[in-house]
Amino acid sequence: MQRRSLITSGFALIALLAAGLPTTSHALDAYDMLAKTLGMSKDQMEGGLGSVLTLAQEKLQKGDFDKVASAIPGASGYLEKAKSLGAVTGKLTNLAGLNGALGKLGIKPDTASKFLAQVPDVASKVGGEDVGKLLGSVLK
Repeated sequence: MQRRSLITSGFALIALLAAGLPTTSHALDAYDMLAKTLGMSKDQMEGGLGSVLTLAQEKLQKGDFDKVASAIPGASGYLEKAKSLGAVTGKLTNLAGLNGALGKLGIKPDTASKFLAQVPDVASKVGGEDVGKLLGSVLK
């Protein structure tokens, strides 16, 4: 059942991206679609994405992080959302810290794993392959 949901979310993301919407809509809609498919609330998605971006900000060189942040509309808002929801209370330097932040948002480990696996793919589709690779490198 979960595998079917992931496959369905993949097809939904492809259809969404093929619809010819502006890039900004692609990113926001694609992440919203992913969150809905995984049963995450809007706050969990936004805080989760902010947590991922916080880790990326810590681990990537400034120019690389800027490339990632510019590909995700509202990236600074997501960073702030993660803080305001209490997910990020300091530096995130590794996956254990990121998983802890996601847990503070009420995201179960299984869901967090699926979310983190899909974030670089969505980033690749909306911001280009380089952006997806940069985010993927942070999540290893």
